[in-house]
Amino acid sequence: MARKVFVAATGQNSGKTTTSLSLMYMARKKYKKVGFIKPLGPKPAVAENGMVADKDAALMAEVFGLEDDLHLMSPVVLLPGDTQRVLDGKISGADLQKKMVDAITELDRKNDFLIIEGAGHTGVGSIIGLSNARVAKLADAPVVMVTGGGVGNVVDEVFMNLALFEKAGADVRAILTNKIMPDKREKILRYLTLAFQHEPFKVLGGFNYQPILANPTLLRISQTLDLELMGNPDTDNQIVHHVQIGAAATQRVTELLKESSLVIVTSSRDELLVTLANIYQIPEYRPLLTGLVIPGIAAISAITQKILDRSGIPYMRTNRTTADVFNTINDDVSKLNARDTQKIDLVMELADKRFDFEAIDTLLS
Repeated sequence: MARKVFVAATGQNSGKTTTSLSLMYMARKKYKKVGFIKPLGPKPAVAENGMVADKDAALMAEVFGLEDDLHLMSPVVLLPGDTQRVLDGKISGADLQKKMVDAITELDRKNDFLIIEGAGHTGVGSIIGLSNARVAKLADAPVVMVTGGGVGNVVDEVFMNLALFEKAGADVRAILTNKIMPDKREKILRYLTLAFQHEPFKVLGGFNYQPILANPTLLRISQTLDLELMGNPDTDNQIVHHVQIGAAATQRVTELLKESSLVIVTSSRDELLVTLANIYQIPEYRPLLTGLVIPGIAAISAITQKILDRSGIPYMRTNRTTADVFNTINDDVSKLNARDTQKIDLVMELADKRFDFEAIDTLLS
């Protein structure tokens, strides 16, 4: 039998997957066999072995070499239309629950420590009768609830999510506050401890806010836009800290460049494209210019295309509009990918410094 933990969250983008990665990394230092499961997978992906699995389960399998257990790690993946099919009686909710419970039971048997990751906020899955709270209860796993940074909003969100766990009879042992501004860390944790002093769970500090974890890689953006990344093939793991629209005069665009900028430049602006391609080759500009997205229906001139290709600057080409590209990138939530090695290495480095695994492990006993 394994020591289990259910990793929940008060909402999206709170750092749940980063927390699971850290738990896996730290637990493997103490326990011989550590397993992972995402019982309900609302975001399907095709894994390396061709299996359709939840994105987070596929990530954990690839990073930690757990591919043989992937069928157990992602027992239920919701495809488009599945929730309606459950409500229509075409898919049995009881069958989905059995698949989850059977997979959890098998991984519980095979491992010494088992990480069970929820999906989104506590209520996700309620439409098919399998909310995070209910799954945590079915798994008989103590809950660690991951939150964002702050005080007032965290308190409000925790109590709102806690109500559903209490209704399901699930045992919340701790909240783990992530994305804390470094200069406010002690103050935030002190006030959260005061706010929850009459509650049975502990308040634990997670990671400080890290722009490198919050921002996407070039690879992530190319996947989001469904575009091929051209240029230097070794830059797909580059972090994009700023997305800028190259609408101003050429000189002004270059003056506005910030650290690791991805610039959106319409295909008709040959002068700007040539200038950016050229300055990409200047060492002092390289940290400022990560790459280009080139939207527009106008063809790029032959000479401009040659200059782009010779410069090695990473770029993506699309017929979509500048506004569409910009909004798609901004609306996307950067999720970890197994190829985001820079981010994953940083998560593990930060876990060694900041993540108190022993405190969590003690709470689970």
